[in-house]
Amino acid sequence: MNFEHILFSIEDGVALLSLNRPEQLNSFNAAMHGEVREALKQVRQNPAARVLLLTGEGRGFCAGQDLSDRNVAPGADAPDLGQSIEQFYNPLIRSLRDLPLPVICAVNGVAAGAASFIQAFCRIGLIPDSGGTWTLPRLVGMARAKALALLGNRLTAEQAEQWGLIYQVVDDANLREEALKLARHLATQPTYGLALIKRSLNASLNNSFDEQLELERDLQRLAGRSEDYREGVSAFMEKRTPSFKGR
Repeated sequence: MNFEHILFSIEDGVALLSLNRPEQLNSFNAAMHGEVREALKQVRQNPAARVLLLTGEGRGFCAGQDLSDRNVAPGADAPDLGQSIEQFYNPLIRSLRDLPLPVICAVNGVAAGAASFIQAFCRIGLIPDSGGTWTLPRLVGMARAKALALLGNRLTAEQAEQWGLIYQVVDDANLREEALKLARHLATQPTYGLALIKRSLNASLNNSFDEQLELERDLQRLAGRSEDYREGVSAFMEKRTPSFKGR
């Protein structure tokens, strides 16, 4: 598939997916959704992909939905935004959550909507979607989540880091290289086990303590049968650097 709205490559274990509509601040339209869906399918199917790095071209990561797709003429029927979420955004979010690989997001410049360092939905009469009303309270607490959603205030990168919304702030000039450095490191690690860690942490948000203990037991059983675990133990005993394959 030839991509027009994203840049996509797999090299040295790193699947790099960059949104590429810079003049529209990489806002999503239906065509971009289709290309991202196809790229993520390729990531799942290609054993050479060990980690996914998401970023955007130009001066902004993503401005959310391209509203020119939603402009309604006077007297015309209103669009079914619920159908759009069901068809495009919910599958995208679920695909990223369930991807059995580490996922890094290098957010450059403006980020809005589902991306998001600003929840601007309230400014046009909508609610946060793409899991925003689920994720925000769990990351920053209910009071801050309500303030972000109801006021639509912009968070600086430094404030987002302080609030626990993101992992690390990097200077603009160094962002891409630092993200690639991290992705290349993760690509050399036991990524099958890392995928199980991701799965267990995601599940912990809804599990009881006992349910989580049982899940840890089940996932540890899978991890213990992996080639990477055997390689890790052998390398430790032989005092050498392990060579993990992600299996």
